[in-house]
Amino acid sequence: MNNNQQSPKKRIIDVDIHESVLYKDLFKYLDNPYRRYIEDANWIQEKHLPYTQPSVAGVNRADAKTPDGGIAGSDLPFMQEQLLDDIGHEYGILTGALDPSPSSMHGWYEMATALASAYNDWQIENWLEKDERLYGSVHINAEDPSGAVREIERVGSHPKMVQILLPIDDKMWGDPYFHPIYEAAEKHNLMIGMHHNEPPIYYGKWPRYFIEWHSLLPTTHMMMVTNMIFNGVFEKFPNLKLMMIEGGFTFVPHLMWKLDQQYTDLRHEVPWIKRKPSDIMKEHVRFCTQPSEELNKKDFLSVLDQMGSEEMICFATDYPHWDFDSPHRAIPNFDPDLKKKLFSENARAFYPKLK
Repeated sequence: MNNNQQSPKKRIIDVDIHESVLYKDLFKYLDNPYRRYIEDANWIQEKHLPYTQPSVAGVNRADAKTPDGGIAGSDLPFMQEQLLDDIGHEYGILTGALDPSPSSMHGWYEMATALASAYNDWQIENWLEKDERLYGSVHINAEDPSGAVREIERVGSHPKMVQILLPIDDKMWGDPYFHPIYEAAEKHNLMIGMHHNEPPIYYGKWPRYFIEWHSLLPTTHMMMVTNMIFNGVFEKFPNLKLMMIEGGFTFVPHLMWKLDQQYTDLRHEVPWIKRKPSDIMKEHVRFCTQPSEELNKKDFLSVLDQMGSEEMICFATDYPHWDFDSPHRAIPNFDPDLKKKLFSENARAFYPKLK
């Protein structure tokens, strides 16, 4: 552990920090034939991003490049200096940067499962065990549910693993096909973290521009929450909770109203749902501040009032990405009790494995 940490300037629990990895970093943890394919045959994961990079440093802050010129988020001491110590994090939840996610690979699921396992070992040794403030996400290949469960059984009981990370892509995670993953999550006191991975789809087609993609991220989060609720995930797994990462939160009141209205009209289609969707959301689903719109105090409070809850929003920086949200700017100057909820206590209540 790093014992030379400064006293917190703010009591921040940051639920979205992206540590970065190169394939060569995983070789130590990756068996053959998978290592050989990467090392000798120049294998790379399929990646097809239909947008130009939004900043001069790609998807990252220009000042987050490491002092030796490495990729942003790849050097723990520099992250400690620039983020954890500078802001004064109490805790940070690592959400990774293995892009695309093993769960989003098209084919060769054995390789995807091996990459997820190697990533988890790399994350534990190089990040979680070197800074007491950092907690991790279990990476899995959900296309192989039995393999995913084995991986959760292998590392899910680690005291610093707090959630299972799932990408928001072309899969609908409420499908019963994935329910063994949630059963394993409950067993190990892990929450589910969902992070966007691919763009929102327009009637089967991708957007032409990144500005469209980034503007419509909330629509993908709305689809996933709706799918999880109406497929009865939270009725079947009452201790499971869901953190929706990097989609903002201002859409939440609309989604609550719409789902409640549809439930009133069409509840006969989903008889396993015994509560109003808005009540399920208040109990089981949390949303991140990032990417935060520039709301004034009045408008921010209005959104919370429309939600009927101050407990559903958690703070995230999305470090080191270009649209990083500083805690000094992302949230208006509320009264101390509300600031404490938004900056730390809502996340502490959500993740039971945090100290």
